[in-house]
Amino acid sequence: MGSYAAVPEEVSDICATLAKAGFEAYLVGGCVRDMILKRKPKDWDIATNAKPEEVQKLFPDSVYENDFGTVIVKTEKEREKIGSTDPRLREGDKEDQESYRKNDEEENKKIKSVEVTTYRIEGKYSDKRHPDEVRFAKTIEEDLSRRDFTVNAMAMKISEDHEIVDPFFGEEDIKRKSIRAVGDAEERFREDALRLMRAVRFAVELDFEIELNTRRAIEELAGGLEEIAKERIRDEFEKMIMTPQAARGILLLEELDLLRYVLPELREGIGVGQNKHHIYSVFEHDVKALDYTARQGYSLPVRLAALLHDVGKPRVKAGDGPDSTFYQHEYVSAKMTVQALDRLRFPKDLVDRIAHLVRRHMFHYNVGEISPAGVRRFVVRVGSENIDDLLKVREADRIGSGVKKAVPYKLRHLLFMIDKVKRDPLSPKMLKITGDDVMRELALPESRRVGWILAALFDEVLDDPERNNRDELILRMKKLNTLTDDQLDLLAENAKNKKDELEGEAEEEMKKQHHVS
Repeated sequence: MGSYAAVPEEVSDICATLAKAGFEAYLVGGCVRDMILKRKPKDWDIATNAKPEEVQKLFPDSVYENDFGTVIVKTEKEREKIGSTDPRLREGDKEDQESYRKNDEEENKKIKSVEVTTYRIEGKYSDKRHPDEVRFAKTIEEDLSRRDFTVNAMAMKISEDHEIVDPFFGEEDIKRKSIRAVGDAEERFREDALRLMRAVRFAVELDFEIELNTRRAIEELAGGLEEIAKERIRDEFEKMIMTPQAARGILLLEELDLLRYVLPELREGIGVGQNKHHIYSVFEHDVKALDYTARQGYSLPVRLAALLHDVGKPRVKAGDGPDSTFYQHEYVSAKMTVQALDRLRFPKDLVDRIAHLVRRHMFHYNVGEISPAGVRRFVVRVGSENIDDLLKVREADRIGSGVKKAVPYKLRHLLFMIDKVKRDPLSPKMLKITGDDVMRELALPESRRVGWILAALFDEVLDDPERNNRDELILRMKKLNTLTDDQLDLLAENAKNKKDELEGEAEEEMKKQHHVS
């Protein structure tokens, strides 16, 4: 046996308490796998022959609210974080204060709870999701036999030599870098079809290959994913997307015929050629864009936006060959993104944010061609909080198109311009007057007319920030107040819909490239 990472004191204490009371206690599942791989485990799980009520007697500060024999043992009581009111942080020198803070950070890293589960075996899975019944088992070997893959079906007894219980040769599969189902692969996947997704997720997360018989069983039973709750699929999909090998995960899902049950929209781009500005098909381009964001360690919204930014291209493609076009594909892609992520039950605010990045990913910027006002309107439409993510999606789009440089001089100059205009008023809240000022100066009640005037004033300030002067704005609002409601409404609407120069230039550039008017 090799050396393993230290087991947290809280976990060792639980195992020791169980052993002292005459019960068996093993670390099980992913934490054992990760220790063998010399990776830091994310979770620590313990299996024991003690019944749930016996575990609770040993650990009064615990929770048992399920049908699976799992007791949540709390390892330390919740306590308030130490703040500036703590006398230790009011007295003494800076070194003492820093030392206290570091100690508190270490304390907060301690594990708050551990799952302690009684050995169990499971009955049939009629719905391919949940066992019809759960029965307590007598041995750790019986408990391990119900698990999904051999690399997760090992147990470890905490001792000097860390005894490993490995009835299905999971350690050998780790050496072979292989994901293999425990026992009969088809039976494992029929029990719980989510394991189809988990096989792919573990393969990319661990950089393993899926063993041949396990792979064949996945291909044979891929349709079982239709019976799995979308939330469960989403959770596995998200974990896969957040690995450095996310792109390999998408390709594996397609190879194993699973992608059609997860993101069928993405498959529409398979084999769909693009124009002379791309060397890959739409599907290949999307996957390569995802690959760039994953290897850069970018956030989930950026990764999903990169993956889906061109998903609508097949539906709007006109012509074929080097001069084919995809006009307004960003609008269609954004709509399809919402439909796909809603179906997977992603949170609405996250879906909206990703769709926004997809919708705005098309922009054209040439140094000297776009005015500062155009850059300000671009920031307003994108949202200053989304600018960094949008530019990351653009980097991915470029790399996915086959170019070598993610951030050319044009993008660097745009970043400079954005930083420059960020000092200017970029929202109505930054105007030197408010709605209350408009109502007071013009003797107007709270009404749509007040909003129209503010919208018109903000549009003018976007064009020229020097106009954001209180006295000048008051004079201007008085002139605007001479217009009729219809005229003000039209003025405000025109301001709202004024074309973003960067997007307008992008459209004009595409028309020039494809010789259309």
